[in-house]
Amino acid sequence: MTDTRGTPHLSTVQLQTLRQDLQEQLERRSRQLLNLQAAAQDGSGADGTWQELLASLTTADRAIADLAGALDRLATGEYGRCAHCLAGIPFDRLKIRPLARYCINCQRRNEAA
Repeated sequence: MTDTRGTPHLSTVQLQTLRQDLQEQLERRSRQLLNLQAAAQDGSGADGTWQELLASLTTADRAIADLAGALDRLATGEYGRCAHCLAGIPFDRLKIRPLARYCINCQRRNEAA
């Protein structure tokens, strides 16, 4: 489990665990989006809750896109690598934040900027 570019730094078991977590989150968010869309069509967003419903729809849609992107990166072998420095992102960080795109050092630099 070395951390050089092109060599996987996550084990097969770790990748399978992360894939399963991502797929479960994607299924949950997809169900949420369907329920929100049904509420919008039913008109149950009346009396000032339309803005909240729209915000929830936008959030769910964005989450689905992020999760699908992570699954795509997992399929191509790009998942778990920092988008800036290409270092391997540790499994513990990905387990807590499966959509993490940066290693801790690069994340801190981005937040400080």
